[in-house]
Amino acid sequence: MTILTNLRPVPVIDETVRLVAENYVFPDTAEQVTGLLQRRLKEGAYDVDAAEELSRLVTADLQSVNGDRHLRLKHHADPVSPEQGAATLDAMRRDFDTSLGGAPRLELLDGGVAVLELAPMLFPLEWAAEPLGAALTVASRARALIVDLRGNLGGDPDTVAFVCSYLLDERTHLNTMHWRDGDRREQSWSLPYVPGARFGGSKPLYVLSSDSTFSAAEELAYDLQQLGRAVVVGERTRGGAHPCKGWTVHPHLELTIPMGRAVNPVSGTNWEGTGVQPDIPCAAPDSLDRARALALAQLAD
Repeated sequence: MTILTNLRPVPVIDETVRLVAENYVFPDTAEQVTGLLQRRLKEGAYDVDAAEELSRLVTADLQSVNGDRHLRLKHHADPVSPEQGAATLDAMRRDFDTSLGGAPRLELLDGGVAVLELAPMLFPLEWAAEPLGAALTVASRARALIVDLRGNLGGDPDTVAFVCSYLLDERTHLNTMHWRDGDRREQSWSLPYVPGARFGGSKPLYVLSSDSTFSAAEELAYDLQQLGRAVVVGERTRGGAHPCKGWTVHPHLELTIPMGRAVNPVSGTNWEGTGVQPDIPCAAPDSLDRARALALAQLAD
């Protein structure tokens, strides 16, 4: 547990209040959240000595108004750079190097069914394009494909579009981000061309989910589900649809704030709070066997 030596929690809360007020995608909610933090500070609720404990208390209050799981004060055991987003990038780089670029498993099962695990996250596209493109190209030869997102905690929306591009036949509108900054909107589309071969848009495709699947991994499952391209098998996901950025507010504390919201062109909404609802509900440990059986039955038909 990291101790806040020579630092009172007041500067951390003051900076948190300022950043939330200036950046949170929902200004009205930001006003409620910052008011709550200020009241709790005056009440002495944050008079603790440990950064980890302060992280827990502040995150609970940040999420108490509307349940936004991307709005949080994250604790880091090792000191992190004061540069915006540096804490997240450092941790991602370590995970990238130890997970084969985010594709730790590609296996051909009986009957020509392949399973591709994408974990622990969908890394920034400038890192992940090569390993993911290679894995998806190899998987393109399978008769059916199972994409395992059970252990995927989120990542880059551009990487979502990149993966979708291998699983569709033509350029497709996937999502629209609505940003707080000037009410700006940004559409996400699959790519017209990909390096390597596509699995394509007609062969059987299944996506595995769990109650740990989060953020950009949820978008991948949701986009494919709403397009009617994939069958989601497993558990309801965690329910985080708001893209966020991070700020270091203490050497061991990173504040992440959602700055936009996703709107799916098919459903007109997103998975925030509700999670992605599986088409075939089952316990996450059983979902691979269930999806494989479904794929073999579909191939037999």
